[in-house]
Amino acid sequence: MGFLSQLIFFLFIASAFLPMVQQRMLEASRIRFMQNLERKRKSRIIALIHRQESMSLLGIPIVRYINIEDSEEVLRAIRMTPDDMPIDIILHTPGGLVLASEQIACALQRHKAKVTVFVPHYAMSGGTLIALASDEICMDPNAVLGPVDPQIGEYPAASILKAVRQKDRNEIDDSTWIRADIAEKAQRQVKELVRRILSDKLSGEALAELSEALTDGRWTHDYPIDAEEVKAMGLPVCEEVPEEVYMLMSLYPQPAQRRPTVTYIPVPYRKEDVPPVGKPGGGP
Repeated sequence: MGFLSQLIFFLFIASAFLPMVQQRMLEASRIRFMQNLERKRKSRIIALIHRQESMSLLGIPIVRYINIEDSEEVLRAIRMTPDDMPIDIILHTPGGLVLASEQIACALQRHKAKVTVFVPHYAMSGGTLIALASDEICMDPNAVLGPVDPQIGEYPAASILKAVRQKDRNEIDDSTWIRADIAEKAQRQVKELVRRILSDKLSGEALAELSEALTDGRWTHDYPIDAEEVKAMGLPVCEEVPEEVYMLMSLYPQPAQRRPTVTYIPVPYRKEDVPPVGKPGGGP
């Protein structure tokens, strides 16, 4: 029993530290891959990728979004990049704090060399704000951006203002008035920010219309804006995402689940590789 107890204890310790070891190995693989991609593209690669990763000893998924720590790291990377070196930023995010997104967007806009944003799947809310600051947005044909209308707590600012305008003043309590005041300020500030970011790409009526559309709450906050719609808005978009971007995304896996929800054979197919469909019953 003594040997069995020691074996169980050893297995318990190993299983507790295995996620940490795997995470370190994964991070090293990411760094090596990004270094090779930087040499190929002759640019600074910045990955801003948010997934639920098993980071703790207990394997509890942590929800990720754009926060102040992200903006500090991105600003540091931009400061370490020469003015004449292009920056390629890979975006995969549901959004996050307006302050952090604004800092990143403004820093990218001030960078003198070309800034390219790659969106392999989605860059919503604050991610869209960052994409707007780039010189070129490269989106997968199925990738999407989203509106940047501000959210006050759990509600969109536009919805708070609409609710207040439709009620009698005597029916509205003080806390709702305060929320409405904050919502109005937030909407005005974000609209002005979008105007400033897009001022080097659009002007006049087109600039005013786009900044209004992205911030006035006409869509839900998760409304998908695909590449064709982004083009129609007059923004510089290409639909060619390098294969290396997808390969880098594979190094940011979702946490393992008890039962996989998506299953496929993970190899690229050519048309001639697809086997012919046989007749029912197994005949040729």
